[in-house]
Amino acid sequence: MASIALTSSCSLGFGAHRPSLRSRSLKPTVLLTSSLISRSAENRAFLLKSNAARLLSPLRNSASKPGAHRSLAVKAAASAPGTAVSPPAQPWQGAAMTPLLASIATGVILWFVPVPAGVSRNAWQLLAIFLATIVGIITQPLPLGAVALMGLGASVLTKTLTFSAAFSAFGDPIPWLIALAFFFARGFIKTGLGNRIAYHFVKLFGSSSLGLGYSLVFSEALLAPAIPSVSARAGGIFLPLVKSLCVACGSNVGDGTENKLGSWLMLTCFQTSVISSAMFLTGMAANPLSANLTFNTIKQTIGWTDWAKAAIVPGLVSLIVVPMLLYVIYPPTVKSSPDAPKLAKERLEKMGPMSTNEKIMAGTLLLTVGLWIFGGMLNVDAVTAAIVGLSILLITGVVTWKECLAEGVAWDTLTWFAALIAMAGYLNKYGLISWFSQTVVKFVGGLGLSWQASFGILVILYFYSHYFFASGAAHIGAMFTAFLSVASALGTPPYFGAMVLAFLSNLMGGLTHYGIGSAPVFYGANYVPLAKWWGYGFLISVVNIIIWLGVGGIWWKAIGLW
Repeated sequence: MASIALTSSCSLGFGAHRPSLRSRSLKPTVLLTSSLISRSAENRAFLLKSNAARLLSPLRNSASKPGAHRSLAVKAAASAPGTAVSPPAQPWQGAAMTPLLASIATGVILWFVPVPAGVSRNAWQLLAIFLATIVGIITQPLPLGAVALMGLGASVLTKTLTFSAAFSAFGDPIPWLIALAFFFARGFIKTGLGNRIAYHFVKLFGSSSLGLGYSLVFSEALLAPAIPSVSARAGGIFLPLVKSLCVACGSNVGDGTENKLGSWLMLTCFQTSVISSAMFLTGMAANPLSANLTFNTIKQTIGWTDWAKAAIVPGLVSLIVVPMLLYVIYPPTVKSSPDAPKLAKERLEKMGPMSTNEKIMAGTLLLTVGLWIFGGMLNVDAVTAAIVGLSILLITGVVTWKECLAEGVAWDTLTWFAALIAMAGYLNKYGLISWFSQTVVKFVGGLGLSWQASFGILVILYFYSHYFFASGAAHIGAMFTAFLSVASALGTPPYFGAMVLAFLSNLMGGLTHYGIGSAPVFYGANYVPLAKWWGYGFLISVVNIIIWLGVGGIWWKAIGLW
């Protein structure tokens, strides 16, 4: 400002060779103004300097610390006008590389292992891809559907399977029945019918989580003789109810409240669904296949009453023990809720009478269940009955197709379950399963053991080979006859051996999240992590084997089965 004033003064004072009177009269004023401006600028500079020193003193102190100069330089550069600030690095959206490499390594190593005698090259290659896919499904480098699709892609790329063979199981009714169960669950939740039924359960049994669980377990077991599809029974009827109960009790997926009730209840209802399936000839769609193969192998018939009589005692013991065991080792955090029945009653009163959509949902469910029960007489299979029910829901607008498309878990489950069914089915068609059965038979037969010990080994091998199957029917069709024949040849009472293998053909479905039709549905609810699903599945399998061969063995002796 002083320089400006001085410049002004010069221009005003020397505008001509001889200054005019006007210029002379202005000169003292201009000089005074210049002096005042100069002093004011100096004062402001002093104040600015003092303030800057005060503000920068903490920075000087921090600058004396190691690495501070670099930090200050970065901050200064970042705050400089016109400097582009780089956006934060985006997280990796692709596969988890360590699990992916583990999966690939499993397949590559097995691929180059010498093929055993009696096994075709195609069968061995498919086994390598199948096991790599299983490892991927366990470790989850990507969502399950993506892992399974990659497995199918590898099968087609290596010419192990044709495209039509690899995707053949997408025409299988079971994966579609599972997907349809998710759509029914959406209708239950959307209309509020699920909450209404859930609140009635809570009102009657909700003072304790254990009482609530047992009420569901025995309700499902009562329906088992009437509904021969475990996918329809557990997935179509009880999964929506269980999900509604979890939500009603404040146990939701993704907000940290899964263990409040949902984790225990989901795992309990799934594990007991395989037990109820084992208790009745009509409890699971593949049970009549076991009876048919029994007749073809040993020429003895397993009737409905014979099956139920033999299974009722070990079955009831398992239904009592398994929920209690899971309650101890995988407990819900909320065990007692004495106010829950009262709260449920208040919620029911607040809901008022059933809405139109609830009535349509209830009527559709009754129609679908009726077709599941009497479909054999009407020549209507389970998946057709489910499609009829869903069609009614779509036509009436209770569920929209956009909502079905948004059920990502349903489509993901359809993809990976169909992929595993296809690969497991072709392992059987390529002769790998029969080779495995014959190898086991020769090994056990050459040990020279008593029939009890030999049968025990056969049972364990038959049971745990189910890790390689995504269908109870496929396992029964591939191995039941061979194992029953060998057991009989080694001295096992044939009828007794057939019964035990038939019961275990249901119980082994609890091992994995793909081993039986109800597994993908309950696992897909996302309340139980995969590692815990497999871990508890193995533990419960041991408990079931002990109960069915121990308590069941005593009961079977008492009724003269052996």
